[in-house]
Amino acid sequence: MPWSSNATFLVSVGPSDWSTDGPFPAVYKPGAGERPLWDFPGGLYRREIAAYELSIALGWYFVPETIERSDAPLGPGALQRFIDADFEQHYFTLLEEPRYHRALKRIATFDVIANNADRKGGHCLVDEADHVWGIDHGLCFHVEPKLRTVIWDFAGEEVEEEDLNDLARLAKDGIPRAVEEHLRPPEIAALNGRIRRLVGHKRLPQPRSDRPYPWPLV
Repeated sequence: MPWSSNATFLVSVGPSDWSTDGPFPAVYKPGAGERPLWDFPGGLYRREIAAYELSIALGWYFVPETIERSDAPLGPGALQRFIDADFEQHYFTLLEEPRYHRALKRIATFDVIANNADRKGGHCLVDEADHVWGIDHGLCFHVEPKLRTVIWDFAGEEVEEEDLNDLARLAKDGIPRAVEEHLRPPEIAALNGRIRRLVGHKRLPQPRSDRPYPWPLV
């Protein structure tokens, strides 16, 4: 997938590779194909897996199934189900349709706690069943505030009650081991802090930095 900033491959996954389901297309992101970043340590693919596990822990099923593969052709990496989406659609087109606002607001809420530093418009997809998905979570979970997103249209609004209850439950129960094993202890502590702050404030934040948007926007 040559337009990606890191090595990203569309692969075919058979039943023995993942589940009894298959074959089906998936996206493979090997750790060996990541470009070094000055502000994020290597192993971005682990953050992709952590984001999926966090979404599952919350009961928010918008991140495609993502697992770690150690025996993949180019070494360890993340394997994520490919979403057969309408690729003419993205955040800015979906925002024009009120029926998608609930799903988009949930993604915005997730990005606050995950500290997503790269939520581009093209990372929001809609499939043929009209389900909205969020992809590309490699630049999440930094210990420093780095929220950069195109989803500021819900800034200042109250977090949806259902989502707030899910966050409060997670704050009480703690971060699941399935998330923790892909992050560093300071990152886990920072994630806990963001969840608790959002539960306490009950509102999505306003942009607070001089660089609140990713580039490119889509």
